[in-house]
Amino acid sequence: LFAYAIPAHYMTLIVPFDGSKLSEAALIRAVQFETVLEEEVVAVSVIPKNNTEYARERGWIDETEPFDAETVVSHLEKTVAERAPEATFQQIFVDRHAPRGTISNRIRRFARDHDASIVFVGSDNAGRMVRGITVGASVAGDRSYDTMIISNEILPEIEKLEEEHPAEEA
Repeated sequence: LFAYAIPAHYMTLIVPFDGSKLSEAALIRAVQFETVLEEEVVAVSVIPKNNTEYARERGWIDETEPFDAETVVSHLEKTVAERAPEATFQQIFVDRHAPRGTISNRIRRFARDHDASIVFVGSDNAGRMVRGITVGASVAGDRSYDTMIISNEILPEIEKLEEEHPAEEA
């Protein structure tokens, strides 16, 4: 008999991260799953270049600041590090006036390229039917990974996850 080692294939837990309370809750839930599944958590932010209004609406810059990519990335990266110190943060820049669907398409491609097992989607629209979510519907529609929709800023307790990584610690 011949024995050979099958190389380990690591999957990832992807969190589209926009800094909203729901994306923070999604990040926390992903970290809880990471402790159980032993998969890497990657938070990814899609940033429209030089879109000051978009950045202000999301709280990435204040009302008087001009758009500065470094400031935006630093803000998002810091927020991720505060909530999930072990998570990896990555950003994707898109055109300032990217057509509808661009952000969700980039997230889907990112998830596929990084062998996502689960994508944790938390957004202001996540409480509605998945079909009504612009980014979430597209991201959730991909069959190469599972999708967990986070629709509440206060995560319901899941005993096993809380034992491994209490949400309140994040």
